[in-house]
Amino acid sequence: MKRLLITGAAGGLGSVMRDKLAHLADTIRLSDMSDMGEAKSNEEIVTCDLGDAAAVEDLVKGCDGIVHFGGKSTEGPWSVINNANIQGVVNLYEAARKHGMPRIVFASSNHAIGFYRQDQVIDNTVYPRPDGLYGVSKVFGEAMANAYHDKFGQETAIVRIGSCFPEPRNHRMLSTWMSYDDFARMIERIFDVPKLGCPIIYGASANTATFWDNSKVAWLGWQPQDNSESYRAQVDANTPKPAPDAPDVLWQGGMFCADTIHEE
Repeated sequence: MKRLLITGAAGGLGSVMRDKLAHLADTIRLSDMSDMGEAKSNEEIVTCDLGDAAAVEDLVKGCDGIVHFGGKSTEGPWSVINNANIQGVVNLYEAARKHGMPRIVFASSNHAIGFYRQDQVIDNTVYPRPDGLYGVSKVFGEAMANAYHDKFGQETAIVRIGSCFPEPRNHRMLSTWMSYDDFARMIERIFDVPKLGCPIIYGASANTATFWDNSKVAWLGWQPQDNSESYRAQVDANTPKPAPDAPDVLWQGGMFCADTIHEE
């Protein structure tokens, strides 16, 4: 690619993928509302509010691919989620439609299906069961991706990210963890395959314990190489096991399922 856009570049995943995806394009365009530091020789830095349609259109112009991490990444007031995760997604897809429909990696979330039980293994055809307003916003984003694919041919990989951190932080994450390297390898495949369509992919490493079945997207050729099992003894030693009826044990979305709706 000549230019790859990474939104949410100042966030946890954006700041990591800024380096890990640098080889995918001649120029990496980075966008966020927060400080992204100094631009490297192959980078462009653009401060952009995703709720501003004109600014997003300028942001997308000239890009061959988009990795969309931008938006509110946790539960919060609807006014914040609405601007960043609803209006922001509308603006992104309209801008993409107007500017050549670059392939998109849409960072969805396990919280789009958070109210499935942990004793279920689900694939990418299940009906969404969001566990809060944040999860609802991700279901909306998935719907936008599908609508723009069916109506215009816009290709998107919808990635229901589990828990993408250097290592799993608790017992639930032994099932949901995805390493940074496995995520980078996934994104490489997403931009490499000749025809993508609009698949849903569960973002988790090759964990021995799992809630999710990615067999219907095996054609992508993504083969995660890391396994949370290597951290199990560490998690057992450092993290008390929750009660059997705790949300972190019952539901795939964990404690998000117990959160209240945030008032303005």
